[in-house]
Amino acid sequence: MSLRGLIKAVLDRRTEAQLKVPPASTAPRPPVRRGIYLLPALFTIGNMAFGFFSLIKSVSYEFSAAATAILLGHVLDILDGTVARLTKTTSRFGVELDSLADWLTFSIAPSFLMYQLVLKDNKSWGFAIALLFVICGALRLARFNLKAQMGESTPGFFVGLPTPAAGGMLAIFALLYDVMELGKPIKSFRFVMNQVPMFYEVVPAVMLLLSLLMVSDVRYAKFKASNLLRPRSLRALVLTVLAGLMIWVYPQNVIFILYAFYVAWGIVSYFLGRSPRGDSSRVAKDDPLDSYGK
Repeated sequence: MSLRGLIKAVLDRRTEAQLKVPPASTAPRPPVRRGIYLLPALFTIGNMAFGFFSLIKSVSYEFSAAATAILLGHVLDILDGTVARLTKTTSRFGVELDSLADWLTFSIAPSFLMYQLVLKDNKSWGFAIALLFVICGALRLARFNLKAQMGESTPGFFVGLPTPAAGGMLAIFALLYDVMELGKPIKSFRFVMNQVPMFYEVVPAVMLLLSLLMVSDVRYAKFKASNLLRPRSLRALVLTVLAGLMIWVYPQNVIFILYAFYVAWGIVSYFLGRSPRGDSSRVAKDDPLDSYGK
C-alpha cells in the first residue's frame, strides 16, 4: 500500500469513528444546580472560620472562647452534611473542603489550645505530643477520604475515632478548666468538676491516646442528625428528650460526659468484641460526607 493510500485509510477510520459519537452539543447533560451548592459550603466555611477564631483566642489566652469556637464548629460540621443530603448537593469538592475545615477546627485548633493551656510548660515533649495530634488528625481524614473515594466506606460505623470527637473532647475539657480556674458560676455536677484537676495532669496521656485512636481500627458508631430528629422507638425518643434537657440545664458537664462516653465506648467495645455491626468489606451506599465528622 502506498503512503497516500495509508493516510487515506487512517483518515477514513477517524471520520467513521467520529460519526459514531454524537456531538457534545446534542449529548444529554445531567441537570446541574450550581447555586444551591453554596448552602453546605457556607456551613463548612463557617466551621473553618470557628477553627481560625479558636487559634486567635488561644494566642490571647482566652481559652473559654477558643474552646467554645471548636464546639460550635462541631455543630456546623454536623449541619453541613445534613444540609448537603437534604438539598441533594453532595459533591467531591464538598467532601474535600469539609476535610480541610475539620483538620483546622478539630486537629490544629484543639492541639494548639492544649499547647497553650498545658503542654508549653513541658518543652521537652509538649511540642511533640501537640504535633502528633495534628499529624494523626490529618492521617485520619486522608484515610477516610481515600476509602470513600474507592467505595470502601463502612456503613453504620467509623474506623478510628472521628476528628470532631477527638477535638471536641479536648475543647470541652479546656472550657471546664477555664470555668473552674476563673470561678465562673455555672450549674454543674460536683463529681465532674472534681475530676477536672486530675484530667489536667493527664492531658498529655489523653492526647496521646486520642491520637492513636484516630488512626486505629477501633470502630465508632455513626450518629446522624436526621436519626436524632426522627427517633424510631419510644425509648429513643425519651433518651433524646432527656439528653436535650440535661444539656440545657448542665451544658458543659453533660457535653463533657457525652464526649468521654463516646471515646470510652469504642475502646470498651473493641476489647469486649462488641464493636458496631457492619461488614468492612462491603461497599457503603451512604454519602462520604457524613453528618458526624470524619
